[in-house]
Amino acid sequence: MTRIAALALLAATALTSPAAAQSLGLGRGLSVDTGLGVKYSPEFMGSDNLDASPWIILRNSDADAGKKDGISVLPSLNYIGKRDSSDHEDLRGMEDIGRAGEFGVKLSWRMGDMTSYGAIRKGFGGHHGVVGELGAKYRYEVSDQLTLWTGAELGLGDQDFTGTYFGVDEGESLAGGKPVHNPDGGAYIARISVEARYEFMPNTALMGRLTYGRLLGDAGDSPLVQTRSQPSISIGVARRLNFRF
Repeated sequence: MTRIAALALLAATALTSPAAAQSLGLGRGLSVDTGLGVKYSPEFMGSDNLDASPWIILRNSDADAGKKDGISVLPSLNYIGKRDSSDHEDLRGMEDIGRAGEFGVKLSWRMGDMTSYGAIRKGFGGHHGVVGELGAKYRYEVSDQLTLWTGAELGLGDQDFTGTYFGVDEGESLAGGKPVHNPDGGAYIARISVEARYEFMPNTALMGRLTYGRLLGDAGDSPLVQTRSQPSISIGVARRLNFRF
């Protein structure tokens, strides 16, 4: 999986060159919504309590009306907050996990109002696994200012990732009394979502997202999981940046 991540990053570098952009139908420009907000999501993966954390907004604005169909490539970023076992009685005996950042690439293909995508990222800090998503979104243009999307995606992670957040080793089992659990990599969560973008000023928008996730397979079977249901709500402000090649 690490080799796959390296190849994906090399491919993204090549694809973002002017010649590659033209050959893929990307044209000579790209619009990106970038900003920051707050996300209310489970305190840890599998928790049944919600907590606030930063929401890093980075999305391809070319999915908006007036843009051509075709392929686009963007960086893919994610942040996972720390997990302190002392903060949660249900994590007694588990090792702490530090804050994790994830960096990689996202490849999108737009066909009319439908956009399909795939993303792959490498973790740093709290985990060093490889994660990503496969999904699709449908755009609905309510007005010149308001755009809505509905979507569905599958979250993927290698064994390093799932073992970090859903695994229980022998030492943790002895300390906390939970059974040993060594989850395999693969699809660990399925999500459906509704997103909104309201442009209240030129090139400045209020962003919102409501998501419901369901933990799958070995991840959902972890003795650390209090509930397989993983809802979240996010809100923030983003600025549209336009780039020319």
